[in-house]
Amino acid sequence: MTATLPLASWTDLLISRSRALADGWTDEEIRARLAGRHWTALRRGQYCSTAELEASTAGRRLHLELLALLRRLHRPETVASGRTAALLHGLLVPDEGAPVLQLTDPHRWRDGRGYRIHRAELPPAEVTALGPFPVTTVARTLVDCARRWPVLDAVAALDDALLRGLVTADGLEAVLVREPTIKGLPAARRAVALSDGRAESWLETAWRVRHTGARLPAPQLQVEIRVAGSLLKVVDGYLPEQAIAIECDGRVKMTDPYRGRAPSTVLWEEKRAEDAVRALGIRVIRLASSDVHRDWAQTAHRIATMVAAPVPVLLPFETHPRTVGRVRPGTQRWAAYRGDEPP
Repeated sequence: MTATLPLASWTDLLISRSRALADGWTDEEIRARLAGRHWTALRRGQYCSTAELEASTAGRRLHLELLALLRRLHRPETVASGRTAALLHGLLVPDEGAPVLQLTDPHRWRDGRGYRIHRAELPPAEVTALGPFPVTTVARTLVDCARRWPVLDAVAALDDALLRGLVTADGLEAVLVREPTIKGLPAARRAVALSDGRAESWLETAWRVRHTGARLPAPQLQVEIRVAGSLLKVVDGYLPEQAIAIECDGRVKMTDPYRGRAPSTVLWEEKRAEDAVRALGIRVIRLASSDVHRDWAQTAHRIATMVAAPVPVLLPFETHPRTVGRVRPGTQRWAAYRGDEPP
């Protein structure tokens, strides 16, 4: 063997048999590289350096496996879709273990090792490209996921994409209108109707979906509470008729706060702000993950009891619901594909 394989970009980490032969490798040498685990076969005739593969992030591994599959299928009309497209776009995706690559093709369906091809026609407006990958647009991807995922996972992904400006409500509606007979459309419509781009965390989405499902009074979201023009606090949810503020606090808010603040500082600031809000007569409910999951029945009862109770005497204050949410720094997601840069 006399040739070397250039690695000008991450896509060159994927070595095809035809390319290896053109670069001077023999079939015997290729078999020896595979047998010695110097290379790993991702698909028949599609190889990657084992060391590179083992050192890859989850995102790059997905990219390499998808690229190997697309090259093996050799069908330009086949498009990454569903959960796979969601990962490529950097959307909020529930953890399902080892991902099954999901594709859509206008002419064929097939289940294979680690992948599934759905047969469906895709309008040109719902297909885009991310680097070497043909992929459904963000709006079509979210609608497809909402057709299949549990409602909470679907709404969380929609909320997050709306918050970050990856999609618009009009864009989602356009997909729903173009696909009036698509399977699972009622579930997708319900998820889109429940979505709201002002939710700033998964926990806020989870609370809102549970709250709405329990038929409790509709909350306003991201509400500024002000006294004489001065901002006291922004609460995640507010029931104006009952003067009840709802705060959704994950553990990370205190253990790993953003803006470089110490946990003790965050705790003190939260206490002082909440004390000021309670002094106005506003009742405050703080919710953690367990409150919207295993303990939701008790939580819903607690909120309903507070809703039914007389409203306390209130001091003067103003409320101003924000029209948009604010992206919190440091949120962990899959990295979206950016040109030829590896994830």
